Amino acid sequence: MTPRPGRRPSPPLVTDSGADRRPPLAGPPPPGTPTPAVVRRLVAAGATATPVWRNERGGLTYRVQETAPAGTGTTGFLKWAPHGSGLDLAAEAARLAWARPHAAVPEVLARGEDADGTWLRTAALTGTSAVDARWRRDPARAAAGVGAGLRALHDALPVAGCPFTWSLEDRVAAARARLAAGDGPAAWAPEHAALGPAEVLARLADPPPVDPVVCQGDACTPNALLGDDGAATGHVDLGRLGVADRWADLAVAAWSFTWNHGPGYEHLVVAAYGVTPDPRRNAFYRLLWDVS
Repeated sequence: MTPRPGRRPSPPLVTDSGADRRPPLAGPPPPGTPTPAVVRRLVAAGATATPVWRNERGGLTYRVQETAPAGTGTTGFLKWAPHGSGLDLAAEAARLAWARPHAAVPEVLARGEDADGTWLRTAALTGTSAVDARWRRDPARAAAGVGAGLRALHDALPVAGCPFTWSLEDRVAAARARLAAGDGPAAWAPEHAALGPAEVLARLADPPPVDPVVCQGDACTPNALLGDDGAATGHVDLGRLGVADRWADLAVAAWSFTWNHGPGYEHLVVAAYGVTPDPRRNAFYRLLWDVS
């Protein structure tokens, strides 16, 4: 996998069915990926740890199966972030603890830090990722589950009293900083590649009105869990959870679904969410995601 600058929707797991040929930013860890010390300690204590994901900043996720005398054990996940990656697992733990009384998100079991990086252990939720092979074979049902599940999350999390924000102002400031540092079209999605920095800033200076909800902050398809019937069972990766416009999540959720399942299903995500398509908000928040 070849990481490229810029944060985009979840990387395409299918790259041969459309015009988008960008290299994936994340995916299963390649062979030879070094194992963090905290994972080695778990294995030494008798647990099994299976690597399942590597993100574009070098963070790793492992499925952990605890051993037990009866031959069964609890299953959970361990996320690890190298020092200097910019991944704030302490912030994610705080957001999970706040959201858990309201919605199906992972329970925090433990977190810590060592010489290599920081780590976060959570309990497993029921369901499989919406990019699982079974949902790649049934994308229409998966699209409905992703859209309805995102709406249920937004409806469940209370805006009043939420201590976290994913504010437009902060994200636009981040975009300005990236542009000032030299980020540009080579790092952006094809639909934005023809824009120069001045045009990007002009578009970001004219935001649509905000319809506030508590957003997941990373509503990409892999982070939605679905049950056997296609209904949402939970959400993972809430490190940027905070109050923002609902389309900040929804635009990226539908975009990511296309990257992972191919074209033709975005409208099903939006329809299942239960709102009228909003081209202006959709375009604005995809651009903001791409450049910030």
